[in-house]
Amino acid sequence: MRKLILTTLIAIFFIAENIAQQVEVDSILEQKLEELTASFKGDVGVYVKHLKTGKEAAINADSIFPTASIVKVPILVKIFDKIEEGELSYRDSLVYSEDRIYGGSGLMQFYKDSTTTDLRTLVALMISYSDNVTSLWNQELAGGGEAINKLMTELGLEHTRVNSRTEGRDKDWEKYGWGQTTPREMASILEQIRKRELVSAAASDEMYRLLGNSFYQDYALSQVPPYIQMAAKQGMVNKSRSELFMVNGPSGDYVCYIATKNNEDESWDDDNEAWQLQREISNLLWNYFEPDSNWKPAEGAGEILSGLKY
Repeated sequence: MRKLILTTLIAIFFIAENIAQQVEVDSILEQKLEELTASFKGDVGVYVKHLKTGKEAAINADSIFPTASIVKVPILVKIFDKIEEGELSYRDSLVYSEDRIYGGSGLMQFYKDSTTTDLRTLVALMISYSDNVTSLWNQELAGGGEAINKLMTELGLEHTRVNSRTEGRDKDWEKYGWGQTTPREMASILEQIRKRELVSAAASDEMYRLLGNSFYQDYALSQVPPYIQMAAKQGMVNKSRSELFMVNGPSGDYVCYIATKNNEDESWDDDNEAWQLQREISNLLWNYFEPDSNWKPAEGAGEILSGLKY
C-alpha cells in the first residue's frame, strides 16, 4: 500500500506540473452546466469528467463543500486499506450494542442489543443504505478521523477530510459538518476506484461493487437507464445536498460530483430544489454523452418514490 501511495503522489505531482497541457475542458458542456446552475438559490459546485476522452467540465470544482454522508467514501477507503494491511477482515465478528444507536438513515439502529454481526455487514450498510450507526462504527475501526485524514493527505487530497469526532477539527465541523471535500477531489476518489488504482485492484473492485448498490435511486441515478451500471453515494442535510456518481455508459464512463451548500430550500419533499438540480444535471449528462439513446424516465416513474421521507 505504501508503494502504491508513493506512486500515486509522484503521479499527482507530475499531473500538477503539467495540468495546463493535459486537461482539456469541454467548454460546450461547461456552458450547459452553467446555464442549469445559474438560478440555484444557494452555492453550487460541479465536476464532470469523461474517462475515455479525458475532457472535463467544472463549476466551483475546487471550492470546499460539506460532504454529509459522502464522507462515508473516505471511511470506506481507509477500511479497505486496513484490510489490505491485514489489520481488519471482512470476517471480523462484532457485537452490536444499543449505546451505538444514532438517528437518521440506516437499519442497524433497529437491531436488538447484543446482536452479532461482521465487518462486511457494517461496510455494506454504510454504503448501500448510508447507515449512520455502521458508519460511525467503521470510522472507529478505520482508526478514527485522524487515520482517515492521514490517508487522504497521502493520496494528495488537500481538502477531503473527516471532521466529526476528530481531534483538532472542531471549527471545521462547525462549518462543514461530518466531512468536507471539493467536487474535483471526491470525483477523483471514485475515478481511482473505477480504474482499480486505490488500495489494490481487488479492494477497488469490491468498493466499486458496494457503491454500485445504492438504495437512493431517486436523484441523479433516476435519469440513467436502469440497465446501465452505476456507482454512487449521496449526502444530505437541511442546507446541503450532494451526490457522487459514475455511469458506465456505452460510449465511455463518466464521473460527476454535484455539491450544494447554503441552500434556501431546506425541505425534504421529492421536489427539493437541490434534488431537482441533481436530476437535471444527470439528465443532461446522459443525453450529452449518449446522444443516440432514446431512453427517458418512464411516465409515472416519479410517483413510485413520491412522498418518501428519509
